[in-house]
Amino acid sequence: MNATVMYEPVAAVFEEPAAFAPPQPSGQGGDAAPVLWSVDAEVQADAAMRLAGGVLDDGEKERAAAFVREADRRCYVTAHVALRAMLGACLGLAPGAVRLHREPCVSCGGPHGRPATADGPVHFSLSHSGSVALIACAAVPVGVDVEAVPRPGVVNEVARELHPRERAELTALPEAARSAAFARVWARKEAYLKGLGVGLARGLSLDYLGTGPAADRPPGWRVADVAAPNGFAAAVALRTGPASVPGARVAPAPGTP
Repeated sequence: MNATVMYEPVAAVFEEPAAFAPPQPSGQGGDAAPVLWSVDAEVQADAAMRLAGGVLDDGEKERAAAFVREADRRCYVTAHVALRAMLGACLGLAPGAVRLHREPCVSCGGPHGRPATADGPVHFSLSHSGSVALIACAAVPVGVDVEAVPRPGVVNEVARELHPRERAELTALPEAARSAAFARVWARKEAYLKGLGVGLARGLSLDYLGTGPAADRPPGWRVADVAAPNGFAAAVALRTGPASVPGARVAPAPGTP
Protein backbone atom coordinates (compact mmCIF):
# COMPACT_ATOMS: atom_id res chain seq x y z
CA MET A 1 0.00 0.00 0.00
CA ASN A 2 1.34 3.40 -0.95
CA ALA A 3 1.35 6.14 1.65
CA THR A 4 -0.96 9.08 0.92
CA VAL A 5 1.01 12.08 -0.38
CA MET A 6 -0.48 15.50 -1.04
CA TYR A 7 1.74 18.23 -2.46
CA GLU A 8 0.86 21.86 -1.69
CA PRO A 9 1.67 24.24 -4.57
CA VAL A 10 2.46 27.90 -3.97
CA ALA A 11 0.93 30.81 -5.87
CA ALA A 12 2.80 31.80 -9.04
CA VAL A 13 5.01 34.90 -8.85
CA PHE A 14 5.00 37.38 -11.76
CA GLU A 15 6.21 40.89 -11.04
CA GLU A 16 9.07 40.26 -8.62
CA PRO A 17 11.97 37.79 -8.70
CA ALA A 18 10.85 34.34 -7.65
CA ALA A 19 12.87 33.12 -4.67
CA PHE A 20 13.28 29.35 -4.52
CA ALA A 21 16.07 26.84 -4.84
CA PRO A 22 16.26 25.11 -8.23
CA PRO A 23 15.03 21.51 -7.99
CA GLN A 24 17.67 18.93 -7.14
CA PRO A 25 17.61 15.11 -7.02
CA SER A 26 17.23 13.82 -3.47
CA GLY A 27 19.81 11.07 -3.95
CA GLN A 28 17.39 8.48 -2.56
CA GLY A 29 16.65 6.07 -5.35
CA GLY A 30 16.61 8.89 -7.87
CA ASP A 31 13.60 10.58 -6.22
CA ALA A 32 13.38 14.35 -6.58
CA ALA A 33 11.09 16.98 -5.14
CA PRO A 34 9.25 19.17 -7.66
CA VAL A 35 8.66 22.91 -7.46
CA LEU A 36 4.91 23.42 -7.91
CA TRP A 37 3.13 26.68 -8.71
CA SER A 38 -0.61 27.21 -8.84
CA VAL A 39 -2.16 29.82 -11.13
CA ASP A 40 -5.56 31.48 -10.78
CA ALA A 41 -6.24 33.43 -13.96
CA GLU A 42 -9.25 35.16 -12.44
CA VAL A 43 -6.93 36.77 -9.88
CA GLN A 44 -3.58 36.93 -11.69
CA ALA A 45 -4.43 37.57 -15.35
CA ASP A 46 -4.12 41.35 -15.21
CA ALA A 47 -0.52 41.14 -13.98
CA ALA A 48 0.33 38.48 -16.56
CA MET A 49 -1.24 40.42 -19.45
CA ARG A 50 0.88 43.46 -18.61
CA LEU A 51 4.04 41.36 -18.85
CA ALA A 52 3.11 39.12 -21.78
CA GLY A 53 4.42 41.36 -24.58
CA GLY A 54 7.97 41.22 -23.25
CA VAL A 55 7.89 37.62 -22.01
CA LEU A 56 6.09 35.33 -24.48
CA ASP A 57 7.72 34.26 -27.74
CA ASP A 58 6.12 34.68 -31.17
CA GLY A 59 4.58 31.21 -31.15
CA GLU A 60 2.96 31.73 -27.77
CA LYS A 61 1.59 35.10 -28.86
CA GLU A 62 0.10 33.54 -32.00
CA ARG A 63 -1.54 30.76 -29.98
CA ALA A 64 -2.90 33.28 -27.47
CA ALA A 65 -4.38 35.41 -30.26
CA ALA A 66 -6.09 32.36 -31.79
CA PHE A 67 -8.38 31.75 -28.81
CA VAL A 68 -11.98 32.73 -29.49
CA ARG A 69 -12.98 33.12 -25.83
CA GLU A 70 -11.26 35.91 -23.92
CA ALA A 71 -11.30 33.81 -20.74
CA ASP A 72 -9.33 31.06 -22.50
CA ARG A 73 -6.83 33.60 -23.84
CA ARG A 74 -6.28 35.10 -20.40
CA CYS A 75 -5.77 31.68 -18.81
CA TYR A 76 -3.27 30.66 -21.51
CA VAL A 77 -1.29 33.89 -21.17
CA THR A 78 -1.31 33.75 -17.36
CA ALA A 79 -0.12 30.15 -17.30
CA HIS A 80 2.66 30.70 -19.85
CA VAL A 81 3.94 33.89 -18.25
CA ALA A 82 4.07 31.98 -14.95
CA LEU A 83 5.87 29.06 -16.60
CA ARG A 84 8.53 31.38 -18.00
CA ALA A 85 8.90 33.13 -14.64
CA MET A 86 9.45 29.76 -12.95
CA LEU A 87 11.95 28.53 -15.54
CA GLY A 88 13.78 31.85 -15.55
CA ALA A 89 14.19 31.64 -11.78
CA CYS A 90 15.46 28.05 -12.06
CA LEU A 91 17.89 28.84 -14.88
CA GLY A 92 19.06 32.32 -13.89
CA LEU A 93 17.53 33.87 -17.02
CA ALA A 94 15.01 36.58 -17.73
CA PRO A 95 11.61 34.93 -18.38
CA GLY A 96 11.57 36.18 -21.97
CA ALA A 97 15.02 34.70 -22.66
CA VAL A 98 13.98 31.10 -21.91
CA ARG A 99 13.89 29.06 -25.12
CA LEU A 100 11.10 26.48 -25.32
CA HIS A 101 10.68 23.64 -27.79
CA ARG A 102 9.06 20.23 -28.15
CA GLU A 103 11.05 17.01 -27.96
CA PRO A 104 10.32 14.29 -30.53
CA CYS A 105 7.25 12.25 -29.64
CA VAL A 106 8.32 8.89 -28.21
CA SER A 107 5.30 7.31 -29.91
CA CYS A 108 5.66 8.48 -33.53
CA GLY A 109 8.76 10.70 -33.62
CA GLY A 110 6.75 13.79 -34.55
CA PRO A 111 7.58 17.28 -33.20
CA HIS A 112 4.88 17.24 -30.53
CA GLY A 113 6.53 15.41 -27.63
CA ARG A 114 7.33 16.58 -24.12
CA PRO A 115 7.94 20.35 -23.83
CA ALA A 116 11.55 21.19 -22.97
CA THR A 117 14.19 23.89 -22.87
CA ALA A 118 17.78 23.78 -24.09
CA ASP A 119 18.84 26.39 -21.54
CA GLY A 120 19.63 24.05 -18.67
CA PRO A 121 19.00 20.72 -16.92
CA VAL A 122 15.43 21.34 -15.78
CA HIS A 123 12.25 19.48 -16.68
CA PHE A 124 8.80 21.02 -16.52
CA SER A 125 5.11 20.48 -17.16
CA LEU A 126 2.03 22.70 -17.36
CA SER A 127 -1.69 21.97 -17.24
CA HIS A 128 -4.76 24.16 -17.08
CA SER A 129 -8.50 23.71 -16.73
CA GLY A 130 -10.85 26.65 -16.77
CA SER A 131 -9.12 29.50 -14.94
CA VAL A 132 -6.89 27.16 -12.90
CA ALA A 133 -3.38 26.10 -13.95
CA LEU A 134 -0.65 24.00 -12.35
CA ILE A 135 3.06 24.19 -13.23
CA ALA A 136 5.94 21.98 -12.11
CA CYS A 137 9.68 21.94 -12.63
CA ALA A 138 11.99 19.20 -11.43
CA ALA A 139 15.46 17.74 -11.88
CA VAL A 140 13.88 14.66 -13.53
CA PRO A 141 11.09 14.22 -16.09
CA VAL A 142 7.82 15.41 -14.57
CA GLY A 143 4.17 15.64 -15.55
CA VAL A 144 1.28 17.53 -13.99
CA ASP A 145 -2.43 17.67 -14.62
CA VAL A 146 -5.40 19.58 -13.20
CA GLU A 147 -8.97 18.56 -13.97
CA ALA A 148 -12.38 20.02 -13.20
CA VAL A 149 -14.62 17.50 -11.44
CA PRO A 150 -17.03 16.38 -14.20
CA ARG A 151 -20.77 15.81 -14.21
CA PRO A 152 -21.91 12.23 -13.43
CA GLY A 153 -22.94 11.68 -17.06
CA VAL A 154 -19.40 12.38 -18.23
CA VAL A 155 -18.01 9.90 -15.71
CA ASN A 156 -20.36 7.15 -16.93
CA GLU A 157 -19.35 7.78 -20.53
CA VAL A 158 -15.57 8.15 -20.17
CA ALA A 159 -14.80 5.74 -17.31
CA ARG A 160 -14.94 2.83 -19.75
CA GLU A 161 -11.55 4.03 -21.08
CA LEU A 162 -9.81 3.42 -17.74
CA HIS A 163 -7.97 0.38 -16.40
CA PRO A 164 -10.36 -2.46 -15.49
CA ARG A 165 -9.50 -2.19 -11.78
CA GLU A 166 -10.14 1.56 -11.85
CA ARG A 167 -13.52 1.00 -13.52
CA ALA A 168 -14.41 -1.55 -10.84
CA GLU A 169 -13.39 0.87 -8.08
CA LEU A 170 -15.60 3.62 -9.50
CA THR A 171 -18.55 1.25 -9.87
CA ALA A 172 -18.21 0.22 -6.22
CA LEU A 173 -18.45 3.82 -4.99
CA PRO A 174 -21.70 5.60 -4.11
CA GLU A 175 -22.82 7.65 -7.10
CA ALA A 176 -22.26 10.91 -5.20
CA ALA A 177 -18.56 10.06 -4.76
CA ARG A 178 -17.77 8.91 -8.30
CA SER A 179 -17.16 12.27 -9.97
CA ALA A 180 -14.46 13.32 -7.49
CA ALA A 181 -12.79 9.89 -7.66
CA PHE A 182 -12.89 9.96 -11.46
CA ALA A 183 -11.27 13.42 -11.58
CA ARG A 184 -8.60 12.19 -9.15
CA VAL A 185 -7.62 9.15 -11.21
CA TRP A 186 -7.83 11.07 -14.49
CA ALA A 187 -5.45 13.75 -13.18
CA ARG A 188 -3.04 11.07 -11.99
CA LYS A 189 -3.21 9.29 -15.33
CA GLU A 190 -2.64 12.41 -17.44
CA ALA A 191 0.23 13.56 -15.20
CA TYR A 192 1.91 10.15 -15.59
CA LEU A 193 1.40 10.03 -19.37
CA LYS A 194 2.75 13.57 -19.75
CA GLY A 195 5.78 12.56 -17.71
CA LEU A 196 6.35 9.58 -20.00
CA GLY A 197 6.13 11.93 -22.96
CA VAL A 198 3.38 10.00 -24.75
CA GLY A 199 0.26 11.78 -23.54
CA LEU A 200 -3.08 10.26 -24.48
CA ALA A 201 -1.50 8.41 -27.42
CA ARG A 202 -0.99 5.62 -24.88
CA GLY A 203 -4.16 3.71 -24.05
CA LEU A 204 -5.71 4.82 -20.75
CA SER A 205 -6.52 1.22 -19.84
CA LEU A 206 -2.88 0.08 -19.86
CA ASP A 207 -1.70 1.57 -16.55
CA TYR A 208 -3.26 1.29 -13.10
CA LEU A 209 -3.03 4.46 -10.99
CA GLY A 210 -6.01 3.90 -8.68
CA THR A 211 -8.99 6.00 -7.61
CA GLY A 212 -8.42 5.87 -3.84
CA PRO A 213 -6.67 8.24 -1.42
CA ALA A 214 -3.18 7.14 -2.54
CA ALA A 215 -2.01 6.74 -6.12
CA ASP A 216 -0.42 3.49 -7.20
CA ARG A 217 3.28 3.73 -8.05
CA PRO A 218 4.09 2.62 -11.62
CA PRO A 219 7.58 1.13 -12.12
CA GLY A 220 10.13 3.93 -12.20
CA TRP A 221 7.65 6.67 -11.22
CA ARG A 222 6.12 8.36 -8.20
CA VAL A 223 2.61 9.76 -8.64
CA ALA A 224 0.99 11.96 -6.00
CA ASP A 225 -2.02 14.19 -5.64
CA VAL A 226 -1.67 17.97 -5.50
CA ALA A 227 -3.93 20.27 -3.50
CA ALA A 228 -6.38 22.03 -5.83
CA PRO A 229 -9.28 24.49 -5.51
CA ASN A 230 -12.76 23.17 -4.76
CA GLY A 231 -14.20 21.48 -7.81
CA PHE A 232 -10.81 20.41 -9.18
CA ALA A 233 -8.36 17.53 -8.81
CA ALA A 234 -4.63 17.67 -9.58
CA ALA A 235 -1.63 15.35 -9.62
CA VAL A 236 2.10 15.26 -10.30
CA ALA A 237 4.26 12.40 -11.63
CA LEU A 238 8.05 12.23 -11.15
CA ARG A 239 10.41 9.77 -12.77
CA THR A 240 12.46 7.80 -10.27
CA GLY A 241 13.93 5.11 -12.52
CA PRO A 242 15.09 4.40 -16.10
CA ALA A 243 13.28 6.20 -18.92
CA SER A 244 11.00 3.83 -20.81
CA VAL A 245 7.40 3.38 -21.86
CA PRO A 246 6.15 0.31 -19.94
CA GLY A 247 5.25 -2.57 -22.20
CA ALA A 248 5.88 -0.45 -25.30
CA ARG A 249 2.17 -0.75 -26.07
CA VAL A 250 1.75 2.72 -27.51
CA ALA A 251 -1.06 3.54 -29.91
CA PRO A 252 0.15 4.03 -33.50
CA ALA A 253 0.17 7.46 -35.07
CA PRO A 254 -2.94 8.37 -37.10
CA GLY A 255 -2.85 6.72 -40.53
CA THR A 256 -0.41 4.01 -39.43
CA PRO A 257 -1.55 0.48 -40.37
